[in-house]
Amino acid sequence: MKICVLSSGSKGNSTYVETKNHKILIDIGTSALYIEKTLKNIGVDPSEIDIILVTHAHIDHVAGLKVFTKKYKPLVYISDKILKEANLNIENVSNEECIDVNSDIKIKSVRLSHDVTDIKGYIIEENGSSVVYITDTGYINEKLMGEISNKSLYVFESNHDIEKLMNNPKYPHHTKIRILSDKGHLSNKDSAYYLSKLIGNKTKCIVLAHLSEQNNTEELALETLKETLNKKNIKSPVIAFGRQNQATEFFEV
Repeated sequence: MKICVLSSGSKGNSTYVETKNHKILIDIGTSALYIEKTLKNIGVDPSEIDIILVTHAHIDHVAGLKVFTKKYKPLVYISDKILKEANLNIENVSNEECIDVNSDIKIKSVRLSHDVTDIKGYIIEENGSSVVYITDTGYINEKLMGEISNKSLYVFESNHDIEKLMNNPKYPHHTKIRILSDKGHLSNKDSAYYLSKLIGNKTKCIVLAHLSEQNNTEELALETLKETLNKKNIKSPVIAFGRQNQATEFFEV
């Protein structure tokens, strides 16, 4: 599999996953035009996207979905609750929880926790390689940990530094409490804790995602993760960052 995070942050999120027979987008939270241009820049024809996975209804995850799907007509995996909350009228929809696509890849949605009616993370597997996509969650249920452990690549939220968030005068107190809650976002500390329990000998790469422009920096997120891994004597895989308006390099697993 090949993975490229096209955009990641509060202004829009989308990730491209390519398997032998499929070209997949997880969310389209930017404009459809941005997705088209960025896909072309990385050598992908937008018309070849055949699957879209939707995590939840917030605008930074679905902003360009309607326009893109109307033009290119991929199959969209989205739950009924997300579809209703997003108020989207789109065709070619499936709400299956576990997806075997022509038996060559397996896609499974997992339940996360955010201030929406429904939110999904995804596990994508092909020929022994695996990608976990988890952002926009306040915590990860302990029951889920075994299912997502020791995967090849993680696109994983590291949203905020707690001290920067609490000291940010632009954020009202109730917003800070929401972000820190079980229905908010993972802090650098939370993210590092979970990743230290998840990564294993099969893990090649971590892409830290959905970093807050106001309440985080790449340096803080990286420092927190590396310190946590070092304390537990865990060898660090490659660590990269999803950025707001800049596609990452391709990661191959």
